[in-house]
Amino acid sequence: MKIAFLLPDLRGGGAERVNLCLADAFAERGWSVEIVLMQAQGAFMAEGRARFPVVSLGCRRVRTLPIALARYVSYARPDILIASMWPLTVIAPFVCAMLSHRTKCIVVEHGILSAQYAGRGPLHRLVMKATMAIGYRLSQARIGVSRGVAQDMARLAAMPIDRFDVVGNPIPAPAPASDPHKAEAMWGIPRGARILTVGSLKAVKNQVLLIEALSRCGRKDARLMILGAGPEEGRLRARADELGITDRVILAGFHDDPGPFYASADLFVLSSNAEGFGNVIVEALHAGLPVVSTDCPSGPAEILADGRWGHLTPVGDAGSMAMAMAKALAMPVDRSALRRRAADFSPLRAATAYLATVEQGNAR
Repeated sequence: MKIAFLLPDLRGGGAERVNLCLADAFAERGWSVEIVLMQAQGAFMAEGRARFPVVSLGCRRVRTLPIALARYVSYARPDILIASMWPLTVIAPFVCAMLSHRTKCIVVEHGILSAQYAGRGPLHRLVMKATMAIGYRLSQARIGVSRGVAQDMARLAAMPIDRFDVVGNPIPAPAPASDPHKAEAMWGIPRGARILTVGSLKAVKNQVLLIEALSRCGRKDARLMILGAGPEEGRLRARADELGITDRVILAGFHDDPGPFYASADLFVLSSNAEGFGNVIVEALHAGLPVVSTDCPSGPAEILADGRWGHLTPVGDAGSMAMAMAKALAMPVDRSALRRRAADFSPLRAATAYLATVEQGNAR
């Protein structure tokens, strides 16, 4: 049996990491796995090539993808094609439906597309909805990584919600930290009030809110480390300077192995305005870290079971986040229980769920 994963590229993002992790799980089950990319580029290219055959379709533009993908499917004949991220999620099922070889197509969305593309205008939204209405119906299974993502998919495609499945992202337990001293050296303070966040520095992640919460949490000994890179870096530095806490905010940049940073922190905080799932929350739980997160649409509340496994605060409310941070730092932590919750999102469980969606999709 052969399974292929279709992505734009292997840039250093959550969806790309999730697909590589899921590919590992299928390979462990004895499947033949290939990674198929529009373009062979991105921070995870070396990692992908070390683990799987990587096929580049050589497509710089989406409009060239249908022909290139049809050639690949006709030649490679995968049993299942998993396509992630619109518009690949509407092109792939169309291509598979047009070919005589009956490759089954699973489409997966990792974000809330109505919010992600809200600023593109009415024509873009009309095209997106029309292509989803066609492409999703041609696929054998449709997966959202959270209930909110699946509901958004159903609304945009004008399809019943029972035609969609929810499969949380596979997040493996981290390997032992390769270089724990690197993270330790960057903190500059002893254990007890180390606050970590991980994510791209972009507006939707709203790390400015977290900096503001840090200034108001009442823990003058607390220090925040922000792991990631992106266009908001200058704004974050400026806000920390305005609040007089520059010495308490560490902009650590992007690290392809965040494990040592989770292992050395005392609290994980996510301040996003929106999350399709929230991979970093599960990563933090794997490390036994208490979690504070905004109750943003749509993944955090699902992962944290509406507050059972962490603290949820209103989106954009720095005061509430500050209080939750102070409370979490002061509370005892059952790290074993948090790790057990993280295990609910194991790659093997996700792989099993993906296969089940194909069988369910054939019956619908």
